[in-house]
Amino acid sequence: MRTRSLSSLLPYVAGIAVAVAGILLGQWQLRRAGEKTELQHLIDGRAEAPAQMLAAGERPQNWRRMVLRGRWLVTDPVLIDNRGYRRQPGYHVVGGFELEDGRTVLVNRGWLAAGGDRRQLPSIAPPPKGVVDVIGVVREPETEPFRLAADLADSRLRQNLIPHEIAALLDRPVATWVLMQTGELGDGLVRDWPRPDAGIERHQGYAFQWFGLAALAAGLTGFFGWRRVRNGRPA
Repeated sequence: MRTRSLSSLLPYVAGIAVAVAGILLGQWQLRRAGEKTELQHLIDGRAEAPAQMLAAGERPQNWRRMVLRGRWLVTDPVLIDNRGYRRQPGYHVVGGFELEDGRTVLVNRGWLAAGGDRRQLPSIAPPPKGVVDVIGVVREPETEPFRLAADLADSRLRQNLIPHEIAALLDRPVATWVLMQTGELGDGLVRDWPRPDAGIERHQGYAFQWFGLAALAAGLTGFFGWRRVRNGRPA
């Protein structure tokens, strides 16, 4: 009899446990949202600060607006495939840029629409020759992004912008960071980069779900416990 009585309490214990777990997980997601809010303020502050000239040997901060001085490499650009803009398929055009201190940086020059025949790569206006200044925002690309298959070693059509792989293609070392070029240069490339999003709303949404689960578990546990007591059975 005692064993049966204890087993009948297990659903209520489980309900309370789920409610407590939901509250704790919801609070954790709110803390994560707070951390992401601070990160978003940092990103926005760096993106809105005036562009600074990159000094020799300097490693710039992620999301910082910088000015690079140097020369474009005289090579065909690398195209990053399956990059959409306003629901239109296209490519990101990436070129190598040699700084005055001898380092090479990959610059995402902008987006270019794909033609009707995907087997035919679009023609791209070459960048200016000689020493020029390039303005943009520093980004740290993903080290291991998702890909369907490995890219061909000698192909200039790539699934993702992975610096060390493009370095092998260019046969020279490149920086691990990338510059997202900004400004209208009349070369047919679109540089309407999306606003950086740290993912605050995602964590807030997860918190709402966990708190909702906690409320549901607590409500059902309380309801069935109240009904049990009302029917004359011990809770």
